[in-house]
Amino acid sequence: MGSSLEFVCWLLVAATLGTDHLTAGGCSGKCCRGRDLSCVTTDWKMDRVYGPCYCDEGCVRTKDCCFDYFTECPAQDCAVSEWSYWSGCTKPCRPTVRVRVRHIERQPKNSGQPCPRLEQKAGCREYRDHQGDHCGLNTGPAFITSIEFGKGRPKHDSYGNPLDPGFCVEFTMESRTGQCTVENRPHTLWMRYITEGFKVCVACRPPAMHNSSSCQGDGQESDKEAVLHWQAVGSPRCSGTWKKVQKTQQCNCPRQHSFLFI
Repeated sequence: MGSSLEFVCWLLVAATLGTDHLTAGGCSGKCCRGRDLSCVTTDWKMDRVYGPCYCDEGCVRTKDCCFDYFTECPAQDCAVSEWSYWSGCTKPCRPTVRVRVRHIERQPKNSGQPCPRLEQKAGCREYRDHQGDHCGLNTGPAFITSIEFGKGRPKHDSYGNPLDPGFCVEFTMESRTGQCTVENRPHTLWMRYITEGFKVCVACRPPAMHNSSSCQGDGQESDKEAVLHWQAVGSPRCSGTWKKVQKTQQCNCPRQHSFLFI
């Protein structure tokens, strides 16, 4: 009778200890990245054995996680907001850059996906000065940027009238500086596709279009054999020359060889 009572007492103690450990949670606040042997505690394991158990990522492979690992240590990816609107160009009436940003809404947790880039830059050019007056048509090289950066352009003018869809000019690339090939900033990677000897297409669209007929440097008044100059917006040292082939209604070049007048 005495031994039976003692056995029951031990069961009650074990049950109480088990309940206390389940309530405390072995991995609560102890989650670790990778395989970390110091990330250990003493509690119930997932195989219902009480003893040393781990709260690092490696425990999933070695099957020695604490019982609450998957509850306390789920991976949580970084969450970010939508991109803000593009800022204005830093300097009007000349090629420069514009910026847009996004913000972290949730930090990654337990080896979740890290946060992506929070800032994006693109070449741009304002067509009015600080007083609101048109900058005018300046002589000089054609300023170009990637066709990707033209997606956000307005489809209507300030009065709500549809904008002229513009036209396309095809050129044969004659030369480009070596700086184009080594650009590695996110907003200048497109310059690596500027290759000598290839045909490229450059779209002339509002607001870069002047008087609904031309863009700066499009070669409209130049002889077909004339060598014209261009410059990439976003990297002043990436520039070169090209020869005009023809003017078309639509651009029909591969995307990596399609650009936009600025």
